[in-house]
Amino acid sequence: MSYAISAALQAAVYARLQGDPVLAALVGTAIYDAVPSGSLTGTYVSLGPEEARDASDMTGDGAVHDFTVSVITNAAGFQVAKEVGEAISDTLLTNPLTLSRGQLVGLWFRKARARRVDKGTSRRIDLTFRARVEV
Repeated sequence: MSYAISAALQAAVYARLQGDPVLAALVGTAIYDAVPSGSLTGTYVSLGPEEARDASDMTGDGAVHDFTVSVITNAAGFQVAKEVGEAISDTLLTNPLTLSRGQLVGLWFRKARARRVDKGTSRRIDLTFRARVEV
């Protein structure tokens, strides 16, 4: 097993989200690897948890990474959050990511969970993607 590609995968995901014009039109520069301290308002995107497991085979080391990208908004209803989630999904899945280390074998949408948070004043959608990488 190798966890060696994790940082390269995260950097590629973050760069893709930051560079997407559709997503920028929806959230501006509010795309975070680490959410700033304090209270945030409006709509923003945050990279979230990741789980990785071995996917090595006879050809070499590899891993499968399930990672989460979250949309958080205080807009009423889920429409805004879903539009942002749609843009995230489109930009990550339309063109292959280029990693600074290793190789991305595939990237797939796994699941999404939409819910109210902060006593119902905000909406949150957690999108989970699966990436298969090899060294």
